[in-house]
Amino acid sequence: MNRIKIYIDENVNIAISEGLKRRGIDAFSAKESRNLGLSDEEHLKYAVKNKSVILTHDDDFLTLADNWRKESIEHYGIIYVHRMKLTIGECIRKIEFLTKVLSAEDLKNHIEFL
Repeated sequence: MNRIKIYIDENVNIAISEGLKRRGIDAFSAKESRNLGLSDEEHLKYAVKNKSVILTHDDDFLTLADNWRKESIEHYGIIYVHRMKLTIGECIRKIEFLTKVLSAEDLKNHIEFL
C-alpha cells in the first residue's frame, strides 16, 4: 500500500503540519516549500509534481478539482477541512486515521471532506 504524502497549503495552520510529522506522516507545508503566494492552481500543480494529496481549508480547490476532472487532468487528491469545523488536534487525528486506512491510490482524483 502506497503511503499518503500530504502537502499543506498556506491557508492551513502550520501546527497541523508539525503535528502530522510528529506522528510519522509525510507532510510538508507551502511555507516550508517556499510556495507562499502561489495561486490555488499552482499549489495543486506543485502537489501533483510531488505526488501529494493537498490539505486545504480553501473551498476554491473544490471548483478547481471539478474543472480538472472535466479536462481529464489528474491529481493525487484533496483533503478539505472547513476552517471552523475541527480543532487543530481533531484535524490531526482524523488525517492520521485516513493515512492508516487509505492508500495514496485511494485518494487519487478524490476529494475527502473532514
